Amino acid sequence: MSLLSLVAAGAMVVGLAACAPAGDSGSGGGEGGLIGVAMPTKSSERWIADGDALKATLEEQGFQVDLQYAEDDIPTQVSQVENMITKGAKALIIAAIDGTTLTSVLQEAADGGIPVIAYDRLIRDSENVDYYATFDNFLVGQQQAWTLLNGLGLTELDGTPIADAPAGPFNIELFAGSLDDNNAFFFFNGAMDVLQPLIDDGTLVVKSGQTDIEQAATLRWDGETAQSRMEDLLTANYSDGSKVNAVLSPYDGISRGIISALTDAGYTVGEGWPIISGQDAEIDSVKAILAGEQYATIFKDTRELAKVAAGMAVAILNGEEPEINDTETYDNGKKVVPSYLLQPVPVVKDNVESALVDTGYWTAEELGL
Repeated sequence: MSLLSLVAAGAMVVGLAACAPAGDSGSGGGEGGLIGVAMPTKSSERWIADGDALKATLEEQGFQVDLQYAEDDIPTQVSQVENMITKGAKALIIAAIDGTTLTSVLQEAADGGIPVIAYDRLIRDSENVDYYATFDNFLVGQQQAWTLLNGLGLTELDGTPIADAPAGPFNIELFAGSLDDNNAFFFFNGAMDVLQPLIDDGTLVVKSGQTDIEQAATLRWDGETAQSRMEDLLTANYSDGSKVNAVLSPYDGISRGIISALTDAGYTVGEGWPIISGQDAEIDSVKAILAGEQYATIFKDTRELAKVAAGMAVAILNGEEPEINDTETYDNGKKVVPSYLLQPVPVVKDNVESALVDTGYWTAEELGL
């Protein structure tokens, strides 16, 4: 998807994000009431960016914001949301640690007439989720797979086959996200939608045989956990002198763990260095892309996602219908949650500047350009 698609998606919701309650001065003084924002952790810079963007957007519309991080501890997040309800929050925006563990506290919210917006991670097993703001997560997975194939010379970044591409076979290993995050399944399924036919025809070979999401999963998306698993994969499957040519990674923090394992195993950047995917355009991984360590990441503009989620909350509180563009994809086990899906952007070395610097997400100075 082009950056124009991303900008257009953001433009569709700017009007909603700008709809402050009647009589609100828009000064950020909290006249519109309290909105609770629950984020999973500060250990990933993307969640810090999300929280900051939501807080700034809502405060610009005259709301007071209770922004909390739970450091990936489920009881802490439940307690934080309960406290937001007790404080009189008019709406809740929640990026869940485990999307199946909030059923009781969301019932409290529903009993109090408090709307709930799931933010980027779908909240599962509850009827009390009003809307969902996220990206096209199946497409994210497809894009991650296409970046691997692009690095191997098999396809363009959009998946278009390249004429006279190398026949392979290429050795590939697969990583997935945390099984308690619904997005992990969308990312993995999207990637396997692209990769499985090439595994079936022998172009790609998973030497470990670990092709199920349960085998590839990384609890809490933790980079050290990923590094340990990659070390085990290399020891068990590549001690015969063979090399891994590509690694599917669903998140930049996992990618950096994989890179550490490869470096420790004697791989060096240059010819023979594996193609590694990623997600979230974290600054350390963008620098790794520029250095040739990581091949690609998927850029999900948190500023635009914050506009969407904030716009949903403001619209609901104004008695309006939030903008949505998907009413079919996200079944949380109790209902299909009305959603707004933004478009992700694959980033490789050649388009770092146009995708990330020209859009103001990172500066040239921050990236060392």
